[in-house]
Amino acid sequence: MRNVRWLSERGALRLWRRPAWLPDAALRLSIVLFVLIGGFVMVRRALPVAMKDREVQVTAAMEREQAREVTYAGASACGDCHEDKALLKKDGYHRNLSCETCHGPAAAHIANPTEIKPPAPRDRQFCPTCHAYDLSRPMGFPQINPITHNPVKPCIACHEAHDPKPPSVPGECRACHGEIARTKEISPHALLECTTCHTVPEAHKVTPHSILPTKPTTRDFCGGCHGTESKAVGVPKVDVKTHGEKYLCWQCHYPHMPELHRREVQR
Repeated sequence: MRNVRWLSERGALRLWRRPAWLPDAALRLSIVLFVLIGGFVMVRRALPVAMKDREVQVTAAMEREQAREVTYAGASACGDCHEDKALLKKDGYHRNLSCETCHGPAAAHIANPTEIKPPAPRDRQFCPTCHAYDLSRPMGFPQINPITHNPVKPCIACHEAHDPKPPSVPGECRACHGEIARTKEISPHALLECTTCHTVPEAHKVTPHSILPTKPTTRDFCGGCHGTESKAVGVPKVDVKTHGEKYLCWQCHYPHMPELHRREVQR
């Protein structure tokens, strides 16, 4: 049925018909948008000035923040009195942590250093907040199992809190790469040492993010065991010259569980 609209013009009634090129749906949508826009304009005009003026809002926010009590002093203020600890932390593993990350807000201590002392965590409950094993943490981040790692002893018994170097560097790769180690244990590569495929500089154990171990850069490396000319027994063999075209083996196969294809791991 056609949409009709009666208009009065010069005392006569005139019939208005919807143009054939204008769909009903477009006409209804236009009416809805018109109502919404009109409603928005009316509501905006009814709002108080404080809700519409950006300068008023910024001023109110600044006054609200300035009225808050200052609780944090900043690391530079801590270094004024604790210069030895600040210098130790400056080049240590905790150099990117603020003092108040572990000791809490220190503004009151700065104002009254003799009577108000900041907390100093000394039990085993605090450090695992960051260092307990968590799969989501970046590879190489120091992680432990708090139940088995030097049980009972407080962390500061072995580690200087401001530069927590371990008494001795980890002897095994699994100390930092636990997830990879667990994966490799149930794979065909379970009996291979990590150093079979990786050359690990000793400095990597101290600064793991700066000095990285090597990994195979040619197809011939995997071909040493898996190539058709290899004398290795009981391993899958492929023609290294044609299999996988130009790609390195580990670009398609997850090396620590090689029967899995990279695409399967990414799902």
